[in-house]
Amino acid sequence: MSETTLNEYSFIAEFETTAEQVHDTAKSKGWWESDRCDGELIALAHSELSEMLEALRHMNPPSEHIPEFSGAEEEAADVVIRLMDMSQRRGWRLAEAIVAKMRFNAGREYKHGGKLF
Repeated sequence: MSETTLNEYSFIAEFETTAEQVHDTAKSKGWWESDRCDGELIALAHSELSEMLEALRHMNPPSEHIPEFSGAEEEAADVVIRLMDMSQRRGWRLAEAIVAKMRFNAGREYKHGGKLF
């Protein structure tokens, strides 16, 4: 694997700092008074994707909570926030995994060897 670039280090550092803030907020709002099972956390992330789909099905109106963004943008942010929170709690290296997966994907065949979608 190639060496980590300065941009990748910056992304990882900023992502991790933000993930810590996300997790601290979730804890301060009572979401981590006891540990939560992985299935619950994955289902919650999935629910945000479903809400994103619903926003798109309804012509992607402005978000009710942050109206300077569309509903789909808000729900996409919620997906990332949920994953940051879970990864931070579990001690997972999500930012590093993103960088590694992007590198892997850059070397894959066109449409990953013929997949339709």
